[in-house]
Amino acid sequence: MAEITEAAVRKVLETVIDPASGRSVLAAGMVGGIATRGGHVAVTLDVDPARGTALEPLRQACEQAVRALPGVLSATAVMTAERPAPPAPAPHAHGRGAAAPGQKTTGGGGRIDVPGVKHIIAVASGKGGVGKSTTAVNLALGLAANGVATGLLDADIYGPSMPRMLDVKDKPESIDGKALKPIERYGLKTMSIGYIVNEDTPMIWRGPMVSSALEQMLRDVQWGELDVLVVDMPPGTGDAQLTLAQRVALAGAVIVSTPQDIALVDARKGLNMFRKVAVPVLGFVENMSFYLCPHCGERAEIFGHGGAREEADKLGVPFLGEVPLHLDIRTTSDSGHPIVVAQPDSPYAQIYRNIAGRVWKQLAANQRGPRAAPRIVVR
Repeated sequence: MAEITEAAVRKVLETVIDPASGRSVLAAGMVGGIATRGGHVAVTLDVDPARGTALEPLRQACEQAVRALPGVLSATAVMTAERPAPPAPAPHAHGRGAAAPGQKTTGGGGRIDVPGVKHIIAVASGKGGVGKSTTAVNLALGLAANGVATGLLDADIYGPSMPRMLDVKDKPESIDGKALKPIERYGLKTMSIGYIVNEDTPMIWRGPMVSSALEQMLRDVQWGELDVLVVDMPPGTGDAQLTLAQRVALAGAVIVSTPQDIALVDARKGLNMFRKVAVPVLGFVENMSFYLCPHCGERAEIFGHGGAREEADKLGVPFLGEVPLHLDIRTTSDSGHPIVVAQPDSPYAQIYRNIAGRVWKQLAANQRGPRAAPRIVVR
């Protein structure tokens, strides 16, 4: 099957007319980006936020026009907008979710619901390079190995890692032309922007576009009935993290850190972000806790040891476990066969299953229903 070209998509979008201006969405400068991969097409439309609701038929028309192209398997159009800052609240507005004088609140739209999913948890870190994605994948596989129906969402739009870590070369399919079927691997239902765009394609997207893509991967994927959806968060505390923390009813967050002080400083920032938006922190995982020589078994504490446990105790959150720096964990992840499935009887796979068990115990103990998505208040 021939690859759908960006030029072909642009040509068909020239036929979609915005009734307000009488011009095509392309001529009106509304097309912010186009991504194609294996018959799957994603289009972003930059719109005036005041017209957002009124432009829904135009968004649907763009999807229908692109979907009619020969060879297109699925077409998704998302509307993005730069939201103006909200007006300052009245001095007496100090109720829940309102900003006091001298404070500011973020925008955020409505709550994102994911029907059929009982618990959504975030795996986060304050910085990159601490092995968060490896932890997220093996945590999800550990939950599945413990008999928990589990899904995995790669929320890192700029640096998706799930295609490589799960050896996914397939493209998501859509039965009804609206929602995508998740890719199933090793008993997990998974989705990543990396399944749709080429691995070497840079995602040059602004914050609102990233937030819209995350919303669609949650709302417009046929997740089905799941006990847990594990979300591999991008590192840091930016737009994507705030979108998920503010608009999704997260059941909790797992913070991943290495033992050294500089990583723990950033991990503390991540924990405080979740606390500010009333997301329970399920605990800390100390990754690369110590190095085990694959030849002699000698242990070396390259990055120090025990820092995450001490930090968890200091902050009053559970310590979920420590994962060593071992060659097998790295090579199995790079090969697309994570260690929980590649070496299920290994002590390292058991570590992840134990961490998963501690996470599930907390989730199962809290069956009070979805947590309301909060507003974010920044002092």
